[in-house]
Amino acid sequence: MSFAGKRYWLVGASEGLGLALAQQLHRAGATVILSARNAARLDEVCATMPNATAAPLDVSDSAAVVRVAAELGPIDGMIWLAGVYTPMPADALDPDAFVQMCDVNFTGCARVLGAVLPAMVAQGAGHIVLTGSLSGFRGLPGAMGYQASKAGVMALGECLYADLRGTGIKVQVANPGFIRTRLTDKNTFAMPFLMEPEAAAAHMMELMQSTAFKKSFPTVFSWLFRLSQFLPDWAYYRMFAPK
Repeated sequence: MSFAGKRYWLVGASEGLGLALAQQLHRAGATVILSARNAARLDEVCATMPNATAAPLDVSDSAAVVRVAAELGPIDGMIWLAGVYTPMPADALDPDAFVQMCDVNFTGCARVLGAVLPAMVAQGAGHIVLTGSLSGFRGLPGAMGYQASKAGVMALGECLYADLRGTGIKVQVANPGFIRTRLTDKNTFAMPFLMEPEAAAAHMMELMQSTAFKKSFPTVFSWLFRLSQFLPDWAYYRMFAPK
């Protein structure tokens, strides 16, 4: 698959994985439109890429999502990368942070899809890439808002794939493990197989250039999460959520 001359909207691209992926797509010849809440940071990033445009956006604002999508006009692909994260066990629930994770990570994705998918369906072409997480495969301690919202994005991707196969719209889901970003900087526990954003973006580029629906990475680390789905509850929660 060639990205030359294609227009991709990356939502959540001012830092970390989103920025690294934008840079790699730009080098591959794509015109990239970058969205995030921090307009000043987006301007800094776009100044380093001639074919990049800043489109500041708060994905929790439905009207803003519709407006920005309309201003962009036709696009060839949308990549969902936005996310917020606050470590949070259920017995120390922060209601505002909990709702924010759900609203940005999952409902924000739904807002953006609602703004771009109808046009892709009408033209019979397009590329949707959603970013889930290895944590989304099964519940984990201290991750109720993040894990649940990422699981929702992954399930949404599966529904889209089921509905849109054969329509000309390519749907893919990337499920990364730990990536060194300002989000993982909040963690106080060991993070096995911690990736740099550039390495994670290379995995996503590999997925996007393939015909595969889903890619979970790093591969060896992903086996732990994928196989956990086959464990009975009593065994899983003894291993992953000990009391």
